[in-house]
Amino acid sequence: MRIISAKDYSDVSQKAADLIAAQVLLKPDCVLGLATGSSPEGTYAELVRKYEAGELDFSQVRTVNLDEYVGLPVTHDQSYRYFMNNHLFDHVNIDKANTNVPNGMEPDEKQECARYEALIAALGGIDLQLLGLGPNGHVGFNEPCGEFIAETHKVQLTETTIRANSRFFASENDVPRYAYTMGIRGILQAKRLVLVANGAKKAQAVKDAFFGPITPKVPGSILQLHPDCTIVADEEALSLVKDLL
Repeated sequence: MRIISAKDYSDVSQKAADLIAAQVLLKPDCVLGLATGSSPEGTYAELVRKYEAGELDFSQVRTVNLDEYVGLPVTHDQSYRYFMNNHLFDHVNIDKANTNVPNGMEPDEKQECARYEALIAALGGIDLQLLGLGPNGHVGFNEPCGEFIAETHKVQLTETTIRANSRFFASENDVPRYAYTMGIRGILQAKRLVLVANGAKKAQAVKDAFFGPITPKVPGSILQLHPDCTIVADEEALSLVKDLL
């Protein structure tokens, strides 16, 4: 595990985008695993800037997203398909036929989860997976629980996650209670991991996930076992572990 200390959110975003850009340059037809939420927004903005500057070509890139809310159509402005279009796909030369997000409108959870597992396998796996870290230590929507769940699955979101995501909705009651998410095995099978974290609100999660025991009660802690995991975090997110670096 490698930790890159950044000055602030802008610096986190630039450093993470540089790592992703290097992956695209080295393997133009790479498979990128993508994340949503506020943490990677700056990273995507920086990737768009690089594309507009002529530094990146996304025409052969394939993508798979970590998760999607259950029950939100792709046209809903809080669906993760909408998020990806708005923050990245609509602004670069990627073929949207090569972009993949779980189908939150599929009522048959076994069918959808099996489809997504097969899709990732058919792509040959993920070359680089971008991750965020929830305040409770979740990655994707793998929430704290009694065991690590390997496969893509439907998960009931915790109240902590619902409260954290309520800022994107009109009210907390509007936040979906379920999501489809890539499982821990899918994340760990990615060849490279890049996790971004910023702000004092993530400091405890960073400490618990990367400087504590490996436990499903802190799902992000499993990343300690990955052979090529890079954490890009700002000073506030690293504030509780600065003496350990």
